Amino acid sequence: MKFNAMFQPIQIGPMTVKNRFVVPPMGNNFANTDGTMSDQSVAYYATRAKGQFGLITIEATVVHKGAKGGPRKPCLYDDSTIDSFKKVIDACHAEGAKVSIQLQNAGPEGNAKNAGAPIKAATSIQSADGRDIPKEVTTEEVYELIKGYGLAAERAVKAGADAVEIHMAHGYLVNSFLSPRTNKRVDEFGGSFENRMRFPRLIVEEVKAKTEGKVAVLARINSQEDMFGGLDNHDMAAIAAYLEDCGVDALHVSRAVHIKDEYMWAPTGIHGGFSAELVTEIKNSVSIPVITVGRYTEPQFAELMVRQGRTDLVAFGRQSLADPAMPLKAQEERLEDMTPCIACLQGCVANMYAGQPICCLTNPVLGREIDGCPKAEKSKKVIVIGGGPAGLCAAFTAQRRGHEVTLYEKEEKLGGNMRLAAYPPGKGDITNMIRSYVVKCEKAGVTIKTGVECTTEMIKAENPDAVILATGSETLVLPFIKGIHNPDIVYGIDCLEGTRPVGHKVLVVGGGMVGAETAEFLAEQGHEVSVIEMRDAIGPDVIHEHRVFLMEAFEEYKIGQITSAAVTEIFSDGVNYKNAADKSDETIYEARGFDTVVLSMGFVSRYSKRDADGNIIYTFADELKEIVPEVHVVGDAVRARRALDATKEAYDVALKL
Repeated sequence: MKFNAMFQPIQIGPMTVKNRFVVPPMGNNFANTDGTMSDQSVAYYATRAKGQFGLITIEATVVHKGAKGGPRKPCLYDDSTIDSFKKVIDACHAEGAKVSIQLQNAGPEGNAKNAGAPIKAATSIQSADGRDIPKEVTTEEVYELIKGYGLAAERAVKAGADAVEIHMAHGYLVNSFLSPRTNKRVDEFGGSFENRMRFPRLIVEEVKAKTEGKVAVLARINSQEDMFGGLDNHDMAAIAAYLEDCGVDALHVSRAVHIKDEYMWAPTGIHGGFSAELVTEIKNSVSIPVITVGRYTEPQFAELMVRQGRTDLVAFGRQSLADPAMPLKAQEERLEDMTPCIACLQGCVANMYAGQPICCLTNPVLGREIDGCPKAEKSKKVIVIGGGPAGLCAAFTAQRRGHEVTLYEKEEKLGGNMRLAAYPPGKGDITNMIRSYVVKCEKAGVTIKTGVECTTEMIKAENPDAVILATGSETLVLPFIKGIHNPDIVYGIDCLEGTRPVGHKVLVVGGGMVGAETAEFLAEQGHEVSVIEMRDAIGPDVIHEHRVFLMEAFEEYKIGQITSAAVTEIFSDGVNYKNAADKSDETIYEARGFDTVVLSMGFVSRYSKRDADGNIIYTFADELKEIVPEVHVVGDAVRARRALDATKEAYDVALKL
């Protein structure tokens, strides 16, 4: 597919953008705690500019002192940070990209501890359970806040920005004035549509006055709030038209408020461009350029959106984290070389919330762009054992650095347990990640041998300089549970791959992420499914945005849930269990009458010798250390964890070789 529409230049106010690929503002925690942009910030943004994104948007930048939403937020509320922004902007300009700075006051979505002051909002309404209750902004304070936006925009101009983007979405300060759900004011800033628009209108006017036409002025808005009583798509279309009349040069259309953040950064299973119909309504309401954002991962759909006139530019958020060179690869028709975002949220959203620098499961270079992937001082003969995410990542990185790498995988197919993780509903994108790593390894020159189980004797014969053990994990079987070795029990991984038949009525033992997704997989096929879990909820280890849709599936398919249940014995047709929440309760409860019991209690590292209690006493790595100079163990071969941990660890080890 040719991407003619996506590579057309476009005029936004005084700014000409060379193509339609946009990096949206994303919190990354790379900034310094004093509000300046760090060297890592410079490298991060410059890398995406080099990858030929036409418009780079610097993350939410704090415009008022005492309004920081996190400890590592960039700030423009005084002149001390201007030079650091200039470094970022100059680096992006050197690659031909335009730069916009998003101006934000977190308002009710802020944090008083981080801000060093009480958070504020249109009305004193808590945004969500656990959040600080904001103080209502006085009428006098509103006018002072407006001035702050103008001064921050003026500093953006001094830093060399091509545009500023006023954040009016996601429940932050301006959004709290826009929405009748959160604005209960009775002064000139509340009540009617006109009054609720007064604050954003005055901000736009102030920003335009301070910048004197030197930069484009954009607004970030929602396509809808996804809240009962909040702004819907028709409301937002009217707001969009109003903002155009106010002089806004373009609109950047996102979706939802934080309490519904499963629509802000949609997880795996929510299709790319899931808000396309909503942004089309916005586009039809204005004549200024519109940017759409919302889990766009591949350029084909973006090209179609622009061709059809449903949007003018497309922002690739998490996809730009996974592959900063995506536009360049599209331009050069190297689509198979693209690294996909699989919307796992493990390294980006989870770290952002935790106040840690973001990272990426599919792109371990994210956050380490300064160092990159340097060539090795000496080429080594390296054997990688295991073709899951850790093994593939280690093999590719080591080969890329100049080593001679051979990868062995005992199965005929690559991907390890991650390949099976793609089987449950909504997880198909995981397959793209595995395919991406396979292509990278092949093109880099890694020798891949599947269907071969690597033994100590083989290693001796190969005489490598280093071995990376990435043998992954296998189903956890707790020896103290009676009947757990019953041959009628089906392991969850066998169930997913279809190597063992499953009856109509199924009990899944284990309600963590793997067990819950296995239950959903079976229920979708028409099985009558129940899940039993020792903890007090199903899927407590599942990231919130994923869990929302997982539990919706549990409700849709009427999947039974038995929680706070410690299984003591397994039978062919069910289990006995105790009350895990009350150890004084010695009652033995039953869950029987099932056609099949599926064991999915988690995973444990493979190739480990264990004692009767399941403790590791000897590993394959111990044997290898006797015959190989360098032995490294990575991923689940160390212990079963997230795929993010596996690829990060694999990358780190490959850099040490």
